Amino acid sequence: MIIVAALILRPSRFGLMKTVTMSQPPVIPTHLNIAIQRMLQDAFVSEQSLPQCPELKLWLVEPKTMQRAFNLDEIRAIWEHTAYWAFCWASGQVLAQYILKHPDWVAGKKVLDFGTGSGVVAIAAMKAGAASVVACDIDRDALMSAQANAELNGVSLHYSDDLYGIKARDFDLLIAADVLYDRSNLPFLDTFFEFAPRVLLADSRIRSFQHDRYKHLDRVESFTVPDLDEFDEFKWVNLYQGTQSDR
Repeated sequence: MIIVAALILRPSRFGLMKTVTMSQPPVIPTHLNIAIQRMLQDAFVSEQSLPQCPELKLWLVEPKTMQRAFNLDEIRAIWEHTAYWAFCWASGQVLAQYILKHPDWVAGKKVLDFGTGSGVVAIAAMKAGAASVVACDIDRDALMSAQANAELNGVSLHYSDDLYGIKARDFDLLIAADVLYDRSNLPFLDTFFEFAPRVLLADSRIRSFQHDRYKHLDRVESFTVPDLDEFDEFKWVNLYQGTQSDR
């Protein structure tokens, strides 16, 4: 898998009568450290800002813990317990940036974030004025991560670990980043319209696809945070708009 390969191959003054409230540093979510250590025993999360979305902060894997050689047991654990939620993948950063720059996509709307991971796109949608956002991910650790990151950014989300278990299917918009992986997941492109009439999609793994309900919006260069020094082809993110047809 490219994701794990990237992990393994990476080299190594106060005025009178004024009351001032000192902000407290955020409390490190120890439950995320417990979760990530299933992937790598000495790994832990730290608060990190996103270069392309500086208004957002996330609890992500501390880069220093990934900047060394791994033994065979560690490589096996990384393969088996990759903490996808502990990275902000390029597509997530690009889609979050796009929503923050174009808030009309989500303002006042009910949004479903499919494959939320760290929750970065769901958080961006709330920051941009969404009425509500459901963060959906099959990975319970991802939902814990999304909740911790939502709290870090001062927003509230709703959560679901089962797309098909969501009874309300009256969302205005479905958002998704890096959920296709390969062409076997392309049927999701139609499934999305069972939940919302519009889709905003970002993906760096599928170079292109032809679908009569989707049109290409933009192509943006980005990177994973922490940077995994991935192959150049995965640094380019394509943005697509999907619109439900009348048929």
